[in-house]
Formats: sequence, structure tokens, C-alpha cells
Amino acid sequence: MEEPLVRPTSLTREAAGLRAGTPGLPEYVDRLCALVERVDPLIHAFVPEPGRHGRLRAQARELAARYPAPAGRPPLYGVAVGVKDIVRVDGLPTHGGSALPPGVLAGPQAAVVDRLRAAGALVAGKTVTAEFAATAPGPTRNPHHPGHTPGGSSSGSAAAVAAGLVPLAVGTQTVGSVIRPAAYCGVVGFRPTYGRIPVDGVIPNAPSLDTLGVFTADLAGAALAASVLCDDWRPVAEGPEPVLGVPDGPYLERAEPAALRAFEEQLERLAAAGLAVRRVGLFPDFAELVRQLQFVNRFELARSHADWFARFGGLYRPETVAGIRVGQAVAAEDRAAALRFRERLRDRVAAAGAAAGVDLWLAPSATGGAPEGLHSTGDGAMSLPWSFLGRPALSLPAGRTREGLPLGLQVVGAAGGDERLLAQAAVLERVLTGR
Repeated sequence: MEEPLVRPTSLTREAAGLRAGTPGLPEYVDRLCALVERVDPLIHAFVPEPGRHGRLRAQARELAARYPAPAGRPPLYGVAVGVKDIVRVDGLPTHGGSALPPGVLAGPQAAVVDRLRAAGALVAGKTVTAEFAATAPGPTRNPHHPGHTPGGSSSGSAAAVAAGLVPLAVGTQTVGSVIRPAAYCGVVGFRPTYGRIPVDGVIPNAPSLDTLGVFTADLAGAALAASVLCDDWRPVAEGPEPVLGVPDGPYLERAEPAALRAFEEQLERLAAAGLAVRRVGLFPDFAELVRQLQFVNRFELARSHADWFARFGGLYRPETVAGIRVGQAVAAEDRAAALRFRERLRDRVAAAGAAAGVDLWLAPSATGGAPEGLHSTGDGAMSLPWSFLGRPALSLPAGRTREGLPLGLQVVGAAGGDERLLAQAAVLERVLTGR
């Protein structure tokens, strides 16, 4: 492991410094670009961009001229942000990790990028994605162990934050594409309630599931980013210590023994700190839940790509082709039945949580540490039910495997309760980090 590859930086500190003028934007941009040039060839987090330095210098000059006085600077003034390459950014091509001809995927800038730029952020560049945010991995390596996957499909965004190239990056999650790479790369990943950040201008995978999320070094950074990006953000006080629910049953059994051992150790630490931990049987029909989500996911993937695939199917990678072919065979009635299944599941999970007095559900963020090799982005099973339900979730760095691979603790809140989730998770972060 090359230790210099792992050095995430605090978004809140970096944003505060830039607003105060320390460092100035020209110095910050020069340092950023030098770091990308030195480190990114080792991890491939960013899509290559000729002229990156000149573009950022020009945008920094415009930003500095617009906000000459520190007191009037917006919350993300000058902050460099990585943006997953299925999210459209004016002035940068969108390839979606694919070989489709330039311009085919073009369109208006994404609303999330409008919000970033209105908050003063500089788009450092496009981050590598699995092809069309599905399963065919990109070239990104895990900064902790470059021979291992960083996870997917938001691989470049997670790796860019873990390596300290940027303090904030945007990803998307359809099933596990924010929470899992955050865990594999040892950073915080936050996936808000479905629909809380508009997905206009994002290449769709499965529109009934697709959700924008963020990667940061710590929870405070995720809260700052969420306040800028989420609709109608209303911060809440931390409040009373949360009651923690553990979803016992077939779902948790999908995790590897090492991940479960670490999870139990985390639960013991939280209980020793005085937090109530309650075990609740949940998702007894987990295999059926997986099947129903796949009906929705594959059906919508095929429909999202119907036009592009008809024209350029020969340029798609085999993994994506396989997913689209499966989706083409899913009947519309099966997808509709799966969405009805989801509504019933939402009611059951809400009732189980209320009966047990659970504020936050806890689970491993991934089935284990990052797998060796770059041929797979890993298993998204631990995120799957929460993504299907559309609930907000985050991954907190929490321990390592014996091989030194990062692990994450997944914390899940109530639908629409993103502010409460981030506030209450601060208690967990303090216990787990000792800070």
C-alpha cells in the first residue's frame, strides 16, 4: 500500500479556508492540478481531461471577481468537486464510462451541478463510473490497496475523496453505488431519500431507484454538502441519543464472517457508550425482495437505453448488454407488481421500526472488504433493501479487515428524515472514532 494515496481532506475546513482566502484560489487550483497530475495516474479516479488546469484557472478568476469580499462568499466558494461521469456538466463531455460517440449523451447541465456552481464550487472534473452506472467496471483502483476494486458504480468519486484529490464528490446509487464504494475506500458516503436531490441532467439507470449522493471525509462534510444539494434542507439539533435497530435474519446473513465480526464489535462499542441496540427480525423474504428489485432495475435499465442500445448496441460492454437483455424480457406487469410489493414492504418495515422504537437501522455497508482485482465492483446486497425502499442511508468508516481493507457501518434513517439521520449519526461517529 502506498500511504500517500490515502489522505482525505475535510470539506468543512477546506471550504472555510477558501472563503477566508487561505489559500487564494490561484494557489488552490495550482495545488489541486499538481496533485491530480501526480496521483491520478496511480488510481484513475478522474476521466482524463486535456486543459484541466487552464479551465480551472479561468473559472477561479471568474469566481474571485464575482465574490471579492470574504463575507459575501457562498458556502462552497472555490471548493473542488468531482462529478460522476453520468452527470452532465456544461463544458465537459459526458461519456458515462462508455465507448459511445462523443455528443450522443449530451444534454442540459444537471440540476445538481447548477446547485454546486451556485454555491461557489469548481468542478474539478468528471470521475470514472462503471459503464452507465451499471456493473461493467472502469479503471479506477482502490487508494488503500490499488490491487483491489474501489467499488462501483461511483468508483472514481469515492477514490478521489479517499486520495484527497477533492474534498467532495458526487455519485449516484441505484442499488449500492454510493454506500459500497464509500465503505471500500474508507470515506463517508451519503445517499439521501429518493428524490431529495433532483436527477435532471443525469443519465438514467433505473428511474424508480436512481438517487444522487455525495462522498466526503467525514460526517460534517456530508451535512454541509446535503444542505446545499437537497431540496428544502432544514437542519435539526442532534437531540436525544437514537435507538438503534439491527435487522436480524437472511439479510444480515449475506455479509461475510469478517464483516459480521466487525459489525458485532461496533454494536458492542455503541452499547457500551450507552446507546440502546435492539434486534428486530426484518426482511425474512430477502431473496424475494432481491428478485422484485431486479424486475424494476432491469426493466427500467432496458427502457432507459432503448434508443441508444438500438443504435449503438455493438459498443456496449458485455456486462451491460446482459443486463439490458434481461430487462427486455421483463414484462411491464412484473415491474408494476414489483412496485406494489415495494409499497407493502415500506409499510411492513415502518411498522416493525415503530413497534421496536427504532430511530436508526444499522448494518454493514458492504458484505466485506473490497474484493481483489478490478473485474468486479463488489456485492451491493447490504444496500439493496434500503435503496429499494428509497430511505436515506450513509456509510461511516468503521474498522478494517485483517488485510487492512476498510469497512463501513451503514446507518439508515426514515424516508424524508435526512436531517435527523445526519444529526443522530454524529453520535455514532464520535463513538466509533473517539473524537
